[in-house]
Order: sequence, then structure tokens, then C-alpha cells
Amino acid sequence: MDHCALNVALYGPGARWTMTERGRGAVRRNADCLQIGPSAMRWTGDALEIEIEEMDKRVGVPWQRRVAGRVRVIPEAMNAKAFALDPQGRHRWHCLAPRARIEVTMQQPGLAWQGSAYLDSNFGSEALEQGFRVWHWSRAHGRHGSFVFYEGIRRDGRPFASALRFAADGTPHEEAELPPVAPLPNTLWQMERKTRADRGHASVVRTWEDAPFYSRSTLRSTLLGEPVVSVQESLDMDRFSSPIVQFMLPYRIPRVE
Repeated sequence: MDHCALNVALYGPGARWTMTERGRGAVRRNADCLQIGPSAMRWTGDALEIEIEEMDKRVGVPWQRRVAGRVRVIPEAMNAKAFALDPQGRHRWHCLAPRARIEVTMQQPGLAWQGSAYLDSNFGSEALEQGFRVWHWSRAHGRHGSFVFYEGIRRDGRPFASALRFAADGTPHEEAELPPVAPLPNTLWQMERKTRADRGHASVVRTWEDAPFYSRSTLRSTLLGEPVVSVQESLDMDRFSSPIVQFMLPYRIPRVE
């Protein structure tokens, strides 16, 4: 409650990036709504509505730019099961909507589109860097369901990996065999990234985020014989914990009391 933020990342022309941290006094929540400063997320019937009222005011941006609009996420399938990412269950991942529709209407910048979406949640009883060294995650929508791959190295050095296929109704099925590892080229920050795909082959369409400890990319690959487009993320918690990155973070994530 003392460290809450709404992260908005818009790519391409008119790009914006906001993540203003706010304290307990600026946060309100109940069963259906989470308000962080002037922005809020709330369930309204069958949709999650995100009201955005933020400022892109990172150090290095020469002027403050308003970021305002509404995002509606409409699940096409819901999954009630959460999964433990470590044997002690300190870190859990819940894919709430493996497949959804999205409607985006932005006032600042003036953008609007509709498309496919995905909604999940990570939560736990300790900081991520206490439980993990690195992880890689990716998801893809297929004709008959959705695929999610999760793998990495826990803090104790043990690797973990899982492949989940969500049916059209959201029911998860754990694959008996993981597809082969598909290595990907390192980012400009030399972040290692990888995914899973048929024949161990995937290609990077575009790298959207390239930070010292995190990357987000769009990939093309084949899963179970079906060509798919994936969203892929890699996270290096050792890099995140380094004194240099910790010193840099307040410039990227300003705090407003």
C-alpha cells in the first residue's frame, strides 16, 4: 500500500511511459476497484475498466506530458486456478483471463484501437529478488486456445519450467512435454531472453522494452504446428538488485506523496 503505481506503456508514434509511485494516502481499494491517485481500475459487469490520468514526467523528458484515456479489457475466458512458482508457495501466478478483447480510447495522446488481450497477476509473500534470479515468460493465442510458458532460475539455483495450454473456456492443461528451448538474440543491454517453440526456433519481430534488467518483445514461432505471434518477457533480478540500477530507479519511477 505504501508503494503503488500504474504503469502505462504506449509504443510507436506518440509513445508514452508512466510509472509514478504513490503512498498509502493516495490509494483506495475494495472488492471491485483499485484507485491509485487520479487513476483507477474497476470491474464493471463483464469488463475491467482502467481509467488513466497520469503524467509522463521522467527525468530526462524535457516536459511533462499528460497521459489520459480509458482501457476496457473484456475476458473471453476466465481461469480460477493460481499456480505456485516455487515449492514453498511464496510466489504465485494467476492467469485470470488467458484470452480477452481490449478496447483502448486515449485522449492524450489521441489514439484508439481494439485487439486481443491477456490478463494475469503475480503475488507473493516476499520480494521477487528473494525468490528468483531470472525468469522468462511468453504467451500466444492460437485457434483453439492460448499457450503460456514460464521458466527461470530460483534464488537457490534450481531451474523451473512449465508449459500451459488454456482451452477456449479458460481451463488450464499442463503439457506433459515442454517444447524445445528457442534461444533469442540478446538485447542491446545484453539481456538474455528465450522462449519455447516447435523445433526450438523463434524470431524477434520487435523489441518493445529494452532495460538493464527487463525486456519485452514480440515473437513469431510455431506451436503444435500452428504459426503464432507471441509476447515475451525476460527479467533479471540480479541486475535489478544491483546498486547502480537501484540508484537509477527513482529517475525512472518518481514518487509523489
